[in-house]
Amino acid sequence: MAQTATVTKLRPLGDRVVVRPEARAEATKSGILLPDTSKERPQRGEVIAIGDGRLTDEGQRIAMTLAVGDTVLFAKYGGTEYKLEDDELLILSEKDILAIVSE
Repeated sequence: MAQTATVTKLRPLGDRVVVRPEARAEATKSGILLPDTSKERPQRGEVIAIGDGRLTDEGQRIAMTLAVGDTVLFAKYGGTEYKLEDDELLILSEKDILAIVSE
């Protein structure tokens, strides 16, 4: 399992992934400020910790296809929100990750 110093207290199990979502937009492109209630939940973020992988019915471990530091797109309402100190994080199953973004 790999992790960053920020998340040493949080270790995902199995095929779970901890993602730091991108910041929510504070204003529209034209400069209109958005209230918290109208901001869309981000669907993109950085992987900061990964579990060891999924176990098959035969007891074999399937390695994760993600790595710490990957930028990913994830399901809009997938995962569990968790606040650790000042970080707002998402704990997702690997199946909730839709794509790895290469820049």
